[in-house]
Amino acid sequence: MSIESVENLPTEMKVAEISKYGGPGVLTVGRRALPVPKWGEVLIQVVAAGVNRPDVMQRKGLYPPPSGASDLPGLEVAGRICAIGDGVSSGKMGEEVCALVGGGGYAEYCVASEGHCLPVPENLDLIEAAALPECLFTVWTNVFDRGKLVGGESILIHGGSSGIGTMAIQLASHFGARVFATAGSQEKCRFCDELGVERSINYREEDFQSVLQKITGNKGVDVILDMVGGTYVQKNLALLGKNGRLISISFLEGSKVELDLSPVLLKWLTLSGSTLRPRSVAEKDEIAKAVYQYVWPLVEVGKVRPKIYTTFPLSEASKAHALMESSEHLGKIILLT
Repeated sequence: MSIESVENLPTEMKVAEISKYGGPGVLTVGRRALPVPKWGEVLIQVVAAGVNRPDVMQRKGLYPPPSGASDLPGLEVAGRICAIGDGVSSGKMGEEVCALVGGGGYAEYCVASEGHCLPVPENLDLIEAAALPECLFTVWTNVFDRGKLVGGESILIHGGSSGIGTMAIQLASHFGARVFATAGSQEKCRFCDELGVERSINYREEDFQSVLQKITGNKGVDVILDMVGGTYVQKNLALLGKNGRLISISFLEGSKVELDLSPVLLKWLTLSGSTLRPRSVAEKDEIAKAVYQYVWPLVEVGKVRPKIYTTFPLSEASKAHALMESSEHLGKIILLT
């Protein structure tokens, strides 16, 4: 296979790898050989990589990488294309991109499918761009594809101050939905309000179901984006209105619950959910095309923008994970190579 590179590349790279399953401290710095792009892939010299909940789950041994993916954590990166595999135009060389990857983002170099790379908007730097792929791909495919949210409907976004939450708020607001969110402090609620939420609910002080039933005149909401699970599931079903859609993307409080499913029948509800990482290259290609068509123009003019909480050097990935697990952050945590 022919590989074209823009410069003489090193043979090794620094990585943050999982030495064993466990707490943040199991993330250690190591050295590995550079990955080689296959047909239709590019090699990215990584400047920044997003930190996401799936990375934490993988570190704990609860979310193994799919077959053929790197065992290194990291599902989104931003940087410059420095080598290409067969089937990729040489015009891509040197281009600044952000990319969704199946793993391997916690490294100085990472391979990505050409179709999963998006050009970095001129109004963003590479640190901001690294915060986009995982969140935007997840929000688009769940809220708008599976959840079928349209203007004039209402949505409740749990975890509104998270990376995914901040993107879901901005996109739902832009497309004309009535947006509500839950968060765990008054500071986080104010943060959500500034992004376009009509009413945020501090779940430590208020019952989101009661608050929103009152606001909606007991009509409920059309869509709920849930990453909590556990005790939230029954309350979500009660809060959804007729033809409502519950979209689950994680179960931070647990996936095993005892439910009264009668609201599903009585209100014609749809329960759905998805994961992103195990999807095929072709499926992710289609998501990337939709994000580029419908969302990228909003990013390019600043109507949708990533919210960066803080950055850590790659060598301090363990500190980034500790912060994420504390849930004290607002928006995204980014690693810098």
